[in-house]
Amino acid sequence: MTEVDVSAVLEEPRRSAAAHAVHQRRWWILAVLAISQLMVILDGTIVNIALPTAQHALAFSNSDRQWIVTAYSLAFGSLLLLGGRISDYIGRRNALVVGLVGFAGASALGAASMNFTMLVTARTIQGAFGALLAPAVLALLTTTFNDPAERGRAFAIYGAVAGAGGAIGLLLGGVLTSYASWRWTLLVNLFFAAVGVAGALAFMVSDRGVDHDPLDWPGVLTGTGGLFALVYGFSHADSTSWTDIYTLGSLALGVVLLTSFMAIQRHTRFPLLPLRVLVDRNRGGALAAMLVAGSGMFGVFLFLTYYLQVTLGYSAVMTGAAFLPMVAGLSVTAQLSNIVLLPKFGPRPLIPLGMVMAASGLFWLTGLGIHSSYVTDILPPLVTLGFGVGLIFAPGFNTATLGVANHDAGVASALVNTSQQIGGSIGTALLNTLAGAAATSYLVGKTPTKLNVELANVHSYTSAFSYSAWIFLGGAVVTGVLLRSGAPTIQDRSGPLVGH
Repeated sequence: MTEVDVSAVLEEPRRSAAAHAVHQRRWWILAVLAISQLMVILDGTIVNIALPTAQHALAFSNSDRQWIVTAYSLAFGSLLLLGGRISDYIGRRNALVVGLVGFAGASALGAASMNFTMLVTARTIQGAFGALLAPAVLALLTTTFNDPAERGRAFAIYGAVAGAGGAIGLLLGGVLTSYASWRWTLLVNLFFAAVGVAGALAFMVSDRGVDHDPLDWPGVLTGTGGLFALVYGFSHADSTSWTDIYTLGSLALGVVLLTSFMAIQRHTRFPLLPLRVLVDRNRGGALAAMLVAGSGMFGVFLFLTYYLQVTLGYSAVMTGAAFLPMVAGLSVTAQLSNIVLLPKFGPRPLIPLGMVMAASGLFWLTGLGIHSSYVTDILPPLVTLGFGVGLIFAPGFNTATLGVANHDAGVASALVNTSQQIGGSIGTALLNTLAGAAATSYLVGKTPTKLNVELANVHSYTSAFSYSAWIFLGGAVVTGVLLRSGAPTIQDRSGPLVGH
């Protein structure tokens, strides 16, 4: 027996013991991962509610205000692929702990901000550590739950958290801003991070990483640069126009860099994004679903928030509470779809159906007026929307990571988060532009009285709902074509879930 064989034999009992420990604590691990993911997701909306108050306290301009949101998106969106690769290299638990501690430190820095520069720096650091944290969370979930029945339940909970996090952020942001301080919308992350770190150290086994190949620096530079340019281009379009030279230049640069990135990945020995991760049709359909859902959901959270607060006069807390029925509907279908329906029918009937249901809820919201009732005009479409989104997110996350080899789990998880983030960036720019154009066209030939301005605002919101609905309908067609029919096969479920 060779020395290598002896080492392997001695290592095997330790591996088995570690796997047994993980299995025994798997539901505690799920709780830790859900809390960690919730912190990242709700941070996309919780700070938005506090922005007007923060702007007044720190005395920065309206043009500066958008950078509090954009800085986070730029760092988070552009660094996700690198974050996934780092988590595979240093170990998923290590990446989770480092991400949580870094995110908490950046949040504390932001809460202590004395000026705009300090706050925007903190948000950038938050985004960078979020890009390490998010892929590690999903990769840990993927490798912890291999049994199909338990995997469905785990991903149902994860999908519900991912889909509902934005609405929870609105409610929590409203409560903290109204009854404490805008600074608490950042300080609350310290609580989430402390629970996450304690849980990770208590319930997860330390791992040394599964992929120690040399880092693909050309891939890192072109991939990160391309994603940065895309997110920046969409953000710049939102604040200027689609014909602005910097918008066009950034988007064009993003396309060139990402095209170069894909060419590099095809020929390099140790790619940042192994193309084998992309070849499965179901994974491609699930990634498309995340892109569409990220884009379409933006219209709900932003424009319905505007409608409730500006038109109906809701407080920040009431606005957040108004979204809770959608969260309830989402949670119901997330559980039903992943636990009961996905193992029997596969993703093809579920995700397109969810897209159609989400579109139906959004088309329903286009009937809103300046005196609409929450109970009769907002609640039913919100619940319908929640049912639809639950059928998209939970099966989408599950399908996108199903059958991924253990050493590819980090980068595959990063790809899912990247799709959702890029979708959100597209939705931000596109829907804001279209809504603004709708308001302008409504006022053409009319006297800009208070009533007409209110009607123009409502018309811009309902136009955004309509465009979002069409995005979801387009997503139904795309995912219906890409996703395979039938339940996941044994090979999909467990075959490739091994290491090198």
